[in-house]
Amino acid sequence: MISLEDIDFYFITDSNLSKNGIYSDVVNAIRAGCRIVQYREKKKQTKAMIDEAKRIKQICGNKALFLINDRVDVAFAAGSDGVHLGQDDMPYDFARKMLGNEKIIGLTVHNENEAISAQRTGFDYVGVAPIFNTDTKEDIGKPVGIDMIKSIRSEINLPIVAVGGIKKDDIISVIRAGADSVVSIQPVVSSEDVCSEIMDYIRIIRECKIK
Repeated sequence: MISLEDIDFYFITDSNLSKNGIYSDVVNAIRAGCRIVQYREKKKQTKAMIDEAKRIKQICGNKALFLINDRVDVAFAAGSDGVHLGQDDMPYDFARKMLGNEKIIGLTVHNENEAISAQRTGFDYVGVAPIFNTDTKEDIGKPVGIDMIKSIRSEINLPIVAVGGIKKDDIISVIRAGADSVVSIQPVVSSEDVCSEIMDYIRIIRECKIK
């Protein structure tokens, strides 16, 4: 069974940036060896989101953890492995009550205090964002930089996912700063070869962890 300790590249869908469609992207992410997939959709109706999420869950099977961004109701309806929340989304206690104790609940944090609070509250992992400038999400805030990963790593022992404007050249510094996993959206889903692109990310992350 896959656990959060197994993850390296964290794949997030983006229907606006995708060249080949989110289903194709997820297929290629799994083929590349990705072990966690997050479905992120901001503009579609709830039923359409549930239908898409169910299909992505089937693609992931037992090869990758499958999480939903923000929407606890969609996560519940689709039977996902969990949900990723933002600071202004549903409170942890309500999400946990809806999803149950076995589901994964992650939280986006921007500083040490939010990370410490996340660990005390019971979140399973944190996403530190945005590390660098990014255009893939509105109102994400100012970049916190690599030093924030170091500061948060010194305060918590939860898995850390680094998010926001991360390119292949940034991976080594991000992992060495204390991140366990890396998100990169635009360079991946806009690529001509999603599978190959993700394989490159995974290879660099794993090599960096070994060293």
